[in-house]
Amino acid sequence: MHNTLILETEFTSADGTGAAVLVDFMPLRGGRVSSHLVRLVIGKRGSVPMRTELIIRFGYGGWVPWATRSESGDLIAIAGPDMVLLRTPVELRGEQMTTVGDFVVSAGQRVPFVLTYAPSHLPLPEPIDVDASLRSTKEFWQAWANAGRTPQRHPGIVVRSLITLKALTYAPHGGIIAAPTTSLPEQLGGSRNWNYRFCWLRDATLTLLSLMNAGYYDEARAWRDWLLRAAAGSPEQIQIMYGVTGKRWLAEREVPWLDGYENSKKPVRIGNAAADQLQLDVYGEVMDALHQARAGGLQYLAAAWEFQRSLLGHLESVWRTPDDGIWEVRGERRHFTHSKVMAWVAFDRAIKSVESFGLEGPLEHWRRIRAEIHEEVCRRAFNTNLGAFAQAYDSDLLDASALLIPQVGFLPADDARVQGTVAAIERRLLRGGFMLRYDTAATEDGLPPGEGAFLPSSFWLADAYVLSGRTADAQRLFDRLVGLCNDVGLLAEEYDIAAQRLLGNFPQAFSHIALVNTAFNIGDATKPCEQRSGHKRLGAAAKRARPLREPAAASLGTEINEIPAKSAQ
Repeated sequence: MHNTLILETEFTSADGTGAAVLVDFMPLRGGRVSSHLVRLVIGKRGSVPMRTELIIRFGYGGWVPWATRSESGDLIAIAGPDMVLLRTPVELRGEQMTTVGDFVVSAGQRVPFVLTYAPSHLPLPEPIDVDASLRSTKEFWQAWANAGRTPQRHPGIVVRSLITLKALTYAPHGGIIAAPTTSLPEQLGGSRNWNYRFCWLRDATLTLLSLMNAGYYDEARAWRDWLLRAAAGSPEQIQIMYGVTGKRWLAEREVPWLDGYENSKKPVRIGNAAADQLQLDVYGEVMDALHQARAGGLQYLAAAWEFQRSLLGHLESVWRTPDDGIWEVRGERRHFTHSKVMAWVAFDRAIKSVESFGLEGPLEHWRRIRAEIHEEVCRRAFNTNLGAFAQAYDSDLLDASALLIPQVGFLPADDARVQGTVAAIERRLLRGGFMLRYDTAATEDGLPPGEGAFLPSSFWLADAYVLSGRTADAQRLFDRLVGLCNDVGLLAEEYDIAAQRLLGNFPQAFSHIALVNTAFNIGDATKPCEQRSGHKRLGAAAKRARPLREPAAASLGTEINEIPAKSAQ
C-alpha cells in the first residue's frame, strides 16, 4: 500500500475466475504490552480456496510450545515466559505439530487472522478491531511519510527508505537496528553469517543527517538521545554496537539445530562478538554525530559536551593503537587508515564545536593532536606505488572506506591524493559496476574469502563523484543502485553480481541510509557530503573535466610527493 508498511499480495485461482488479496500489517502498539501481526484475506471476485499453516516455535526454533484453546476457541501457545495467541473465524486443527485450516474466500468476504504476542504470565490480551486497526495504521504511515521532504531524484524510493528506517526504530528508546535478521549470508554457501539485530554507533552521523535533511527532527533527536545513553559511562568501555535498548552484553552464540539460509554453511548466530572489538572509528562517528546535531539545531545538552570531552581524553591515549577496523575483521589488528582518519575527525569536530558554538575546551592541544594524526596518515597510509590511500599503514591493498576521506573533510576532493584514491578504487574494487569493500582473497580478515558487492560503499562512490564534480557519473551509478531494490523498494547489505540477487541481512539500514544521503547529494541543495566535510563540490570547470583515471604509479607518486599535506582546518 502506497507510503505505508502495509503489504498487499494478490492471489488468483488457477482458472482465473477467482481473486483475493492478502493484507499483512502490524498495528501500532501504542504502549500496549502485547503486539499484533494481522493477516486479512479479502475476496475480490469469484471464490478462491485457501489454506493456512502455522508452525509455532520459540527459542530460535528450539522450543515446541504447549498449545491449548481459550473459552472462545482461540489458539494459545505457551513456552516459558512467551505466549502467542491466534484469533480467526477459520476452523483450525492440529497436524503433526502444525496448526492448519482450509477455507474459501468469496467476493466481498473478509477473513482475518490476528497473531498476538504477550508475556505468558499476563491475562489474555483483548481482541483488536481489525478494520479499525487497518485504517489507523494506514493513516499513521501516510501522514508520517507526507510530513517529510524528499530530493528530486527517485523521491518514491527515498520515502520507502525513510519508512524502512522508521520501521527499524524501537520507538520507546529511539535506537535503530542495522537489520531485523540474523545469519543471512554475504555469500551463498559461505560462513560470513552475522547477527545484525543491534544498533551500530558507526551509523550515527549518516543516520542523523538522513533524518534531519528529510525533516524528521523528532526521530533524529531520539536517535541522538539513544546514542548518548548507550555510549554513556567510562570512555574506555565504549562499544561499537549495543542492543536496541542500549544493552551491552551481546555475547555471540551459535544455534546448531538450524541450517544456514539456502543450504549455506552453519553457523546461525545470535549475539555478535564484534561488540567487544576495538574500533577507533566509532569515536569519530560519535563526535561527528553530536556536532552535526548541534549544527542542525537539535536542542543543546550540556551533558553531551562533557561526555564528548571525556571520549577525547581516552582517544588521545589510544589512537596510535592498531584496531579491528570498520569491517570488524577477525584476524590480526592493524593500523587501518579509516580508523585513523576517524580519530582525526573526532578532534576536528571538537575543535569546530568550540569555534562554532562557544563550548569550552583545550583548543590548541586538540589542534596539535589533530595535526599529528593528519601528518601520520598522509605519511604512512598513502601508498605512492598505488597512487592512493591504502587499507592500512604500509599496505599494498585498497579499501572502499578510503572513499570517505573527502566526505568527512580529511582532505578536499580536488586533492591529487584523493583523486588518485578514487581512480585506484574504481579500477581495482569495482565489479560489474558495483563496489567491493576490499579484496577478501588478499586481505587476512580471519575468514574464508568471498562475498558480494557492498551496497553502502557503492553509494559512497557516487558521493565521491558528487564531491569531485562528476555529477553525471554519480547519477548513473545512483540509478543503477536504486534499480537493485526489490519489488517493495528494499535493499540488503550486499549484491551478488553473478547471480543478480541481494545478499546478506535484510532489509539493511546502512544501505537505506546511504541511499537517502546519496539522493540528497545528487538532487538537493542540502548535500550531506558537504555538510559533513565542510567542502563544496568542485566547480563547473571540474565538472567539464574528463572522468578520473588511474595514472601510472610512478608519475602519480612523483606528483604526490610534491604536494604538502592539506586538511580542512
